[in-house]
Amino acid sequence: MVKRIRIFGVWGQNKYPHFICYIIVLHHKIFHAEKESAPYLTLVHGAGGSSSIWHKQIRTFKEHFNVLVIDLRGHGMSKFSLKSDHIEKYSFEFIANDVIKVLDHLKIEKTHFAGISLGTIIMRQISEMRPDLVDSMVMGGAIIEFNFRSKLLIHFGNLFKYVLPYMILYKLFAFIIMPRDKHKESRNLFIEEAKKVYQKEFLKWFRLTWGINKLLTIFRTTDSGKPTLYIMGEEDYMFLPAVKYLISKHEKSSLLVIPNCGHVVNVEAPVVFNNAVIDFLNSNKHSSNL
Repeated sequence: MVKRIRIFGVWGQNKYPHFICYIIVLHHKIFHAEKESAPYLTLVHGAGGSSSIWHKQIRTFKEHFNVLVIDLRGHGMSKFSLKSDHIEKYSFEFIANDVIKVLDHLKIEKTHFAGISLGTIIMRQISEMRPDLVDSMVMGGAIIEFNFRSKLLIHFGNLFKYVLPYMILYKLFAFIIMPRDKHKESRNLFIEEAKKVYQKEFLKWFRLTWGINKLLTIFRTTDSGKPTLYIMGEEDYMFLPAVKYLISKHEKSSLLVIPNCGHVVNVEAPVVFNNAVIDFLNSNKHSSNL
């Protein structure tokens, strides 16, 4: 089942409301499990990707769950009216609300979540805004802190984002985050998907990096209280150390490190990733009652 939904929003300004109506069409698809009572699993891709990054998961996951995939704002097959140009600045709360609107539209009252890279931040934001929707979370290639190298990379990108074509910036980021030959498949997949994102949209997403450290600090110091599995690649050198520290502080969090694997764990090690997700989610079927 494929549906596109319209989400309407109203913006207010000072004491005299200035109304801007924007129409957002989010592409989403549900892969139904054979068992009608199967729980839902919502998959959230990262910036520059699309729901197509889950092609190695869907067939396996739908044997156990009703799988919902969504193309985030400006990605994949999600499309927007020209009126969306009025929205100059995105926030993680703004993006998370898009996903919440889809869930509410589909009348999904509770779902497990699995995400990759920047998608893990969106999931964590949803757990803050609507904890009632979140059963448990799987964080693949989780971003919970930027080290010195990644901060330098973001600073460089912000300095040159209006000078260099956005694809040059994206390719540079992809090679730094996924540098090895064995990361080539996931690196190329994200680069190809990023080509579908308009430059103006890319810049709006890139601006999310401003102030992200403050948000991540909150997430690191505040336990969501939801059962959470972090699945990280052994070679995800930019983000793995911070995750190792975090799980020692968050009571319901656990970590699986996949050997000889980089940042995009679901693409590089799909069998290990899939089995780990299924085992974890099945063990947390009734986590909402904990």
